[in-house]
Amino acid sequence: MKIINLGQNNSALNNFIAEIRDSSTQKDSMRFRKNLERIGEVFAYEISKVLNYSTKEVHTPLGIAKCNTTDDNIVIASIMRAGLPVHHGMLNIFDKAQNAFIAAYRKYGKDNKFVIHLEYASSPSVGGKVLMLTDTMLATGSSLVLTYNRLCENESPEHTHIICPIASVDGIEYLSKHLPHKKTTLWVGAIDEELTIKAYIVPGLGDAGDLAYGSKL
Repeated sequence: MKIINLGQNNSALNNFIAEIRDSSTQKDSMRFRKNLERIGEVFAYEISKVLNYSTKEVHTPLGIAKCNTTDDNIVIASIMRAGLPVHHGMLNIFDKAQNAFIAAYRKYGKDNKFVIHLEYASSPSVGGKVLMLTDTMLATGSSLVLTYNRLCENESPEHTHIICPIASVDGIEYLSKHLPHKKTTLWVGAIDEELTIKAYIVPGLGDAGDLAYGSKL
């Protein structure tokens, strides 16, 4: 699996990452969502550089222009709730993409152990397409792998791009072991070393879904 950490290079992305981490700025949920949306736009632009292109003729009012445009059939998929703002940002760039949504959550038992429940999935066919799977946080990686398996039960995408602004070392290792090695690229904005006993990323940013949309029951 190829790993691309955009946060290693100085760019405006680092400002957005800093703001979603900042506990003071997080008090403004609208700004938190907007920063995630802008992060999604940055990732989408960078991913657009590695897609397939061909030259097409475009008729202008004064003549014909030859333009290189993307040929890939794209599906943007997100894990609700936290992935939705990033999804929105990517859709601003890939405005003709198809869309998929997965509802997944952790159910905790004894000793802070948990299992991932997938309760809802709405997706077009991903066979032979470019799948872009988004979630704000990559902690253990288990929900992303389950989501990938659900979306690809009967068919395989041409390539999968996984977009996670904040990732843990453990989560990256888990994806590397459980996803197709040559057909997967992981895009991150920052990599954190630590997971708590409840598998929260440290320093991380907290619960992205709650920060974006309010506390859940």
